[in-house]
Amino acid sequence: MRDAIHFGEFRAGDKLPSERVLAPTYHGARNTVRAAIQELIQEGLVRSEHGRGLLHPRASLLDALWPAALHDPDASGHQTRPVRRRGPGAGKTPRVEVRSAERVPADVDVAERLGIEPGTDVVRRENWYFADEVPMQVGITFIPWSIAKGTALAKAENLGKRRLYGRLEDLGYTIANVREEITAQPATREEAEGLDLPPGVPMIDLWHTGMTAEKQPFEVTNFYMRADYSALDYDMPVDY
Repeated sequence: MRDAIHFGEFRAGDKLPSERVLAPTYHGARNTVRAAIQELIQEGLVRSEHGRGLLHPRASLLDALWPAALHDPDASGHQTRPVRRRGPGAGKTPRVEVRSAERVPADVDVAERLGIEPGTDVVRRENWYFADEVPMQVGITFIPWSIAKGTALAKAENLGKRRLYGRLEDLGYTIANVREEITAQPATREEAEGLDLPPGVPMIDLWHTGMTAEKQPFEVTNFYMRADYSALDYDMPVDY
């Protein structure tokens, strides 16, 4: 079954055969098949959904290489995320939900990336991204309070067509350099519940730092992406 999935016998989003069909196909007992399916679920290759049976979990949402909503250039023409999409959003409806915006002291991780002292006030903006109401990722953005105070960036509201980088450019901070640190890790119980992560599916943990042409950092976003529906695709020049 693992080979059949890897070599494309089942397409993304396909319903897989039931235990009753798999047992004679692979010449195994039902209990053996059930154990094999559980192993594939733990590996993130199979998902069991009530009323639908067993599914290949990489449904067509992956074709969007989420997040499409962050891919489009903002009003200034900047590509705000190095993520591309296949097709016009792959037919999925994106939605961004601004959960909160609050003034908080910067912890060590945020302060180091922003080049400020730990404890310095920053705005913490928490955004949740959905495709057809399926949670795809969380983005938590930190901006120095000295930059964001008195602006829409400090409020828990959608930033409109100008989006994050357009608003920052209005304040004199034009993104010219980006640093991204990418790791993978297991989700906590709270993260798994929030993102509706199947067992065995890790999270992509991405720290994105936006900087000026002088390499001055002015915003940091920590993205938690579900790995079964997310992909990163970088295209960049090589400096010698």
